[in-house]
This record gives sequence, C-alpha cells and structure tokens, in this order.
Amino acid sequence: MTPGEQFGVSLPGGTSVSHVRVYDTIGPDGLAGGSPHLHTVCTEAYLVIAGEGLVQTLSGEGYAETPLVAGTIAWFSPGTIHRLVNLDGRLELYVLMSNAGLPEAGDMILAFEPSLLAADSEYRRIADLPADGRTTDHDPAAAMRRRDLAVDGFTHWRSAVDSVGLSALDELYRSAVDLLGERPSGWGALLADDPSADLERSRAQVASLTNADRSTAAATLRNSAIRSRSLHPTTRTMGCCGTLGTVIH
Repeated sequence: MTPGEQFGVSLPGGTSVSHVRVYDTIGPDGLAGGSPHLHTVCTEAYLVIAGEGLVQTLSGEGYAETPLVAGTIAWFSPGTIHRLVNLDGRLELYVLMSNAGLPEAGDMILAFEPSLLAADSEYRRIADLPADGRTTDHDPAAAMRRRDLAVDGFTHWRSAVDSVGLSALDELYRSAVDLLGERPSGWGALLADDPSADLERSRAQVASLTNADRSTAAATLRNSAIRSRSLHPTTRTMGCCGTLGTVIH
C-alpha cells in the first residue's frame, strides 16, 4: 500500500520515511551497527536526530566514511554499498527513501561474500528473516547473524577494491541483478503510484498556470488536504540497520 492509498496525500516525490535506532551490538569487526547493503533503484537519505556514528560506503567514488551527528543529512545513490556504524550506542535517525514501496518489494541486496550471493536459495535463507524474528520482542539472533555475514561481506569487498580497484565491485553488482530475478517486472506499477503520480500532478499544475487555465488551477488547489502521522510507532521490527518504526511506506 502506497502513502497516497493510505492517507490520500503522498509525501513529496513519493518518498517513504522510517525511524531507525541503529543496532548497538558489536559486529565481527568490533564495530556496532547495521548490515551493509545496497539498493538497485532507490536513492536513500539519513537525517540524524541523536547520537554519534558514521556511514561507511563503497561506491563509484571508492571507500568513504561520512561522520553522522545530530543535524547531519547524508544521502547516496543506487549501487552505493552502505553500512551504519553506531559509535556511542545512541545513533538514531530518520531514513527517507525514494520510490515508496520499492525497497519493501526487494530493491535491497545485502553485501554478502560471493559464495552467499551465488544462489538465490542460499541468499534468501539468510537474508529473509523468519516471521517470528522480525519484531523486537522476539529473538534477534537471525537478524544479528544476517548483519554479521553482511559485515564479513563488506570487509571482503572493501579489501577487493583496495587490491584491484573499483572493478572488483562488478561481481557484486552482477550478483545483485541476478538475485532480483523477475521481481523488477512488477516495479513499474509501484513507480506509477506515488513517485510518478506526484510528478505528473506537478506537471499538470504548471501547465494550467502557464496556459492561464485559471479555473483548472484553482480547482486543483481546492482539493488540498493535510495528514499527520507519528514518527515513533509503538510496534518496531528488526531491520537491516537497526530497529525500524516504518510509518509511511
């Protein structure tokens, strides 16, 4: 269900918003934080509201570490492998995702080592959390195992880039595309809901205003509305980077 279907008014650009408390448990490399992963279509942004940390990234620009403190906004394009690191145990942020609904439809691929990316069945066995392991009041072991294997994978890909250059990521990107399989065939409908609809609404209104079609432009404005929603829902789930309170998706 898209934001427009839920609330009658979509967020700007058809985005989605989640509240994330980044995992404070220690990974295999001694750092606390989330599961390294990438998105194949969506652009993502972090709006930091508390704590101190950083986001480690591997992209077409190489390896980088971007500090995160309250007030920071950091964003990155599809294909950027990213990993949140929680330095003080209090890192908390809002995540804005383009193309609402698409990440939940399978746009995300975890940055596992090559052996775990080779077969869809093996990848899904680890990447897909069991139904009883998604909420925070259940055993987090499956989520932490997934995180740890993704951290091991991130270490592998970072070392490969250091050794042979950015071409080392081609193997990961090819595997990501293969793992998507036929899933993207249904993504066009998701894009047509909120992201495309918001753009087309803006285009139509600009056309009405520039063509001096005052009655149409005024009628559109009369259809205005406001919605609100808590960004701190009571039910939280185990996500890639931390516990999630997804409120609009």
